[in-house]
Amino acid sequence: MTSIGNKRKTAIVRREHFNAAHRLHNAHWSDEKNQRIFGKCNNPNYHGHNYELEVKIIGYCDTETGYVIDTKIISDIIKKYILNRFDHKNLNLDVPEFANLNPTAENIAMVIYNILVEQIDSELEIKIILYETPRNYVEYPL
Repeated sequence: MTSIGNKRKTAIVRREHFNAAHRLHNAHWSDEKNQRIFGKCNNPNYHGHNYELEVKIIGYCDTETGYVIDTKIISDIIKKYILNRFDHKNLNLDVPEFANLNPTAENIAMVIYNILVEQIDSELEIKIILYETPRNYVEYPL
């Protein structure tokens, strides 16, 4: 990044969408306890969501470009590392990060963050907002 043009940080947000199935289940619990805790989300045949993902990148605007980061770069990174991996997948079966991690919205957001933080300049901050439904969403990290 070249010199800082704005002494205050700015955030740019890229919104994406993916569809995925999952089952919330703790293998250490009985079927009854899983059903009581996770309800419909414990369906043995899985269930799906239409996830809305917001990736917020926070940093200083570059004096030469005026960008915190080029949105095309963000879009390409999200497509390559998140959408190709998560979209139209069964998270429990198809995504290695969830082999031993319950794919709750909280854990999905954390996994997405951990993947993206490796792809973005370390001078920039990343925040993930993941909508599992229009009424339920998580933010990571706080």
